[in-house]
Amino acid sequence: MADIAPLSAAQLRACCSPDQFSFETTATLDDHPGDLGQARAMEALQFGLSMGHTDYHVFVLGESGSGKHATTFRLLRERAATEPVPPDLCYLHNFDEPLHPRLLTLPAGRGTALRAEMQTFIRDLGPAIEGALGSDPHTERIEALQTAHKSREDTALRELGQQCNAEGISLLQTPDGFVFAPSAEEGVMAPEVFDALPASEREAIEARVADWSDRLEDLLNEFPGWRKSLREALVRAENEALTPAVSHLMRDMRARHADLPEVLAFFDAVVKDVLDYAVDGIVLDEDDDDADTDDSGRFSRYQVKLLVDHAASTGAPIVFENNPGYGNLIGRVEHVVQQGAQVSHFNLIRAGALHRANGGYLVVDAERLLTQPFAWEGLKRTLRSSEIRIEPPAEAQGWSGSLTLEPQAVPCGLKVVMIGDRDLYYTLMEHDPDFAELFKVAADFDDDLPRSPENEQQYARLLAMLARSAKLLPLHRSAVARLVEEGARIAEDAARLSLQTRLLADLMREADHFARLAQCESIERGHIEAALAARARRSNRYPTRVREAMLDGTTLIATSGSRAGQINGLVVIELAGERFGHPMRISATVRLGEGDVVDIEREAELGGAIHSKGVLILSAFLAARYARHQPLSLSASLVFEQSYAPVEGDSASLAELCALLSSLTQLPIEQRLAITGSVNQFGEVQVIGGVNEKIEGFFDLCSARGLDGTQGVVIPAVSVRHLMLREDVVEAARDGRFHIYPVSTVDEAMEVLTGVPAGEADSKGVMPRGSLNHKVASVLADMTAARHAYADGDADGRRRRRGAH
Repeated sequence: MADIAPLSAAQLRACCSPDQFSFETTATLDDHPGDLGQARAMEALQFGLSMGHTDYHVFVLGESGSGKHATTFRLLRERAATEPVPPDLCYLHNFDEPLHPRLLTLPAGRGTALRAEMQTFIRDLGPAIEGALGSDPHTERIEALQTAHKSREDTALRELGQQCNAEGISLLQTPDGFVFAPSAEEGVMAPEVFDALPASEREAIEARVADWSDRLEDLLNEFPGWRKSLREALVRAENEALTPAVSHLMRDMRARHADLPEVLAFFDAVVKDVLDYAVDGIVLDEDDDDADTDDSGRFSRYQVKLLVDHAASTGAPIVFENNPGYGNLIGRVEHVVQQGAQVSHFNLIRAGALHRANGGYLVVDAERLLTQPFAWEGLKRTLRSSEIRIEPPAEAQGWSGSLTLEPQAVPCGLKVVMIGDRDLYYTLMEHDPDFAELFKVAADFDDDLPRSPENEQQYARLLAMLARSAKLLPLHRSAVARLVEEGARIAEDAARLSLQTRLLADLMREADHFARLAQCESIERGHIEAALAARARRSNRYPTRVREAMLDGTTLIATSGSRAGQINGLVVIELAGERFGHPMRISATVRLGEGDVVDIEREAELGGAIHSKGVLILSAFLAARYARHQPLSLSASLVFEQSYAPVEGDSASLAELCALLSSLTQLPIEQRLAITGSVNQFGEVQVIGGVNEKIEGFFDLCSARGLDGTQGVVIPAVSVRHLMLREDVVEAARDGRFHIYPVSTVDEAMEVLTGVPAGEADSKGVMPRGSLNHKVASVLADMTAARHAYADGDADGRRRRRGAH
């Protein structure tokens, strides 16, 4: 029989001594912990950020709270600070195609200046036009042109009238136009006089009237040309009056932007537009969020829409889009309602995160991005085409035929960093070919790191950084030591430290609260303990109710005595981020059968796939060890008693197997012990999760009933390294009031639970008499014999019945 000694108190918790830290508080520590276990992830991230080729965008993956956001932004800030500031992005009115606003890129900071200068130009343009066109010289010139034109028409008509009058024909002007009539000495010939003339004379007069009518028509046909010449002369006069005025307004602007040909071309287009349309008055869009001048409505087309302003930037931009919807990413064109209709103009173009991050880095949360309609497709389209094209989602999908603004696309050159969990990353890799093409670099952040003296020192710097960033009191070295221990517990491994910085930071904030209440200058170990205790009290309603049900007998759990086929298993429940363990009775029954082990949880559809797998494995163990040369002639049932919720996991398979062996041999199991562990087909005990919570759950029940020095828990030997038990459990073990037994095989577990040696087969395969395995083999042999006898008897009965017939 193996002598399984309980673990020592030192094995139950890997303590961290404050004396190993040379500082008194973290106030004296720098807060740069280096890569701290994330060397691989940081190397991948730096590689992805430095790759100049397109399609090498980065996906940062890791568990929530692992510090991947903070580390990513720290590396981005370090890199972006050394990179050039990208240009400002502006949109201008397109005088040739108003529905297609033109893109203008300017050196960083020049966009603000140009916008302000054009606002000043617009403000001064109205008065300048009025002054130029209202000046005396211009007014006199216009009047002279108009007078000359009128005189020319009048003179031509007068000369024509004189000529026809010499031939006895008068030119008369009526409200309906000009007419010719024969004349007499006293004036226009009366109709009755004309009718009294001989026919030949009348015909001669009519011929002369027709001739002069043709001449009049020829003259009148010249008038439109004369009026066109007048209009041209008036336009020339106005242009000659306006050009100096407008040029004067732009003179300084041209000088300041002489190095930017596109800006000078824009100035030329503005001047041309002013000269072309000044006569009729320019009445354009009157709503503009950026306008603040009286003439902004009349001359809004001359404004500069500053889409992205980098005047205050000192390096490449880093943009984190917290709400990565389609419009927030790609940008959008807004509308205003005028006279009941929706209208838009280039000043209502709004930048998206891609515009703001262009030339730098865009960081998005992968899950939020994928839950936004059209956002993921829009981002992929932008990255594939290397241009940011603002268009409504329906337009992008080819669904809309409505008329809308189509701003010129912006060349896109940026690095996208998506942050998400591993499941999402692998799902995208498997189901979206575009994702694999665009995001070729994965930076996988570890959840923990090895616990070594060097890493504990670096861990202290990490804690110092978290305290400073949260504006907490400095940590005393005793608090650092306690947080190191808690980091190991969160990692569920005494030899590793958790990098779940969110959990650590929350605990530090709560401890800071208690330290400030006590008016302390630093956070000490006691404050960490107080925060943990307060957290446990806040979330212990459910575990307390579960334990109370066991104490009052509502839930049947024995912690003394011994019973066959009945064992205390251990389970872990997770509610609202908090985990706790408690015992649960597992029972087994055995009867004659054909080798079936019935998992009642599975039959009731409460057992998960992994739990069912564990039951199948223990069935295979029974058959392989005890029925290699004979049929397994039993039928067994396993159940979690008083369990009404789904059961998942294989950590109870060791307990189920022990209960089954106990029921088979009728060897009683000590109820003062609980057990956890999974088992393989060879009877080896395997690691399980939640070992600390499971032990503490049984300890709390035993403590409530009274520790008698015999109670304890059986755990896998491979789980010993994961132990980071509470101080009260460690203290009880140190005093011999509670025990933790490590086992490596089913045989060792049964020896601890029953006190009966398991026994090993001799060279002939025979088990020692009186051993556990001998009893199992004997019972199974008897059951096989009984099954054969029953089968033979049943066959004889069938033969007798056939003979009777």
